[in-house]
Amino acid sequence: MSYGLYIGKNHTQNGIAYLAGYGDEPSSHWLEIIPKGNHKPGETVAVGVTADADMPGHLSTVRQVPETAKHIRVSYSYYKGMPAPLTNGGLNEYGVAVRDIWSPSRPELIAMTPPDQTGPNYSDLARLVLDRARSAREGVALIGSLIAEYGHSTYGGNSHLIADADEGWVVIEFAGGQNLWAAERLDENSIRASRPGYIGEIDLTSGHPDYLYSPNLVSFAIEQSWFKPDSGEAFNVNKVYGDGRHRWEGVQWIETEMLSRAQRPEKISLQDVIWAVRTPKLTGDTAGYGQVVPLVNPAYDDLRMLWHTQVSSIAAPFVPVYMGVSKVPEEFRQHRYLTANESAKFIDRRMPGAISVVPQAIECTRSATYVFKRLLHFITLHPALYMEEIFSIWE
Repeated sequence: MSYGLYIGKNHTQNGIAYLAGYGDEPSSHWLEIIPKGNHKPGETVAVGVTADADMPGHLSTVRQVPETAKHIRVSYSYYKGMPAPLTNGGLNEYGVAVRDIWSPSRPELIAMTPPDQTGPNYSDLARLVLDRARSAREGVALIGSLIAEYGHSTYGGNSHLIADADEGWVVIEFAGGQNLWAAERLDENSIRASRPGYIGEIDLTSGHPDYLYSPNLVSFAIEQSWFKPDSGEAFNVNKVYGDGRHRWEGVQWIETEMLSRAQRPEKISLQDVIWAVRTPKLTGDTAGYGQVVPLVNPAYDDLRMLWHTQVSSIAAPFVPVYMGVSKVPEEFRQHRYLTANESAKFIDRRMPGAISVVPQAIECTRSATYVFKRLLHFITLHPALYMEEIFSIWE
């Protein structure tokens, strides 16, 4: 279960907001630094899902923009049969950070999702926000406009946390093939965990600054008899379109814990945010990596940075990765270890029909993922013996 956490700047020791979390996928994860790109007129970007996905569809394209932003992201090789490489987000040169977290849609929406769905999937949306958005609000608007124009390929419901130095947004994209989405603004006083992503009651007043949503969000719910405006009830997004569970137990626990820390004289520190990603109550083998983004506006864009762990942060240190870095050390790049479909491929070029996607020179180095995964297995095999010692080293 992927996890995202937004902490508003009024709750922190240093007066800056944070976006943190990780992705849960059973495949390899690797760090990437994508340079700024310049693109020719007429270029397109492939998006969507294939017939092999758990909820199948067809690949399609969206128009490319003339310039795409430099960004740092974590990629991985498998989730629900979707085409790799995939990403849950990261940080771009304009200070926009993205986290992707699942958010289950109601069963009726999943059932009505067309088997030939097209349009960007969850990973495409995260990547396109990193490529194009210069603010969190612009990232929300971009998701809305992409879904309206191209549709949305779903695996059953999804969400994104998008943030910059000034604000954050929770965006929910619903299954069903109806291009439904909703977004809620998070401000300097917000503490919000997504595990899964959720939005509760929203104000339907036109032009409300804290809520954005698709034009059919209310009308479609009325058509399906999922919302009755004459009942006097508020429009609750999770109740109408989601799983109806609102804040799951893990969300309740971590939001309460972080609010308690925020009420101390020293408020929430970077170490507290790191703890929130590392705590064994929420983090284990399934957490493919860890990420903490301080949402600041430095004097130079190259000084933007995120804290990254190569595997579950139980078993790896958070290391700083700056926007000014031009390449990732080979040990932290994609290796064959845990990469989907690599068990049927070769590095030997005598087998041209089954060549590995990983260069041979990379496989000559150590895999940081493999090294830290070994440590993870030692810790989780004997937590009473190793966990306290290892945590003290990382801290």
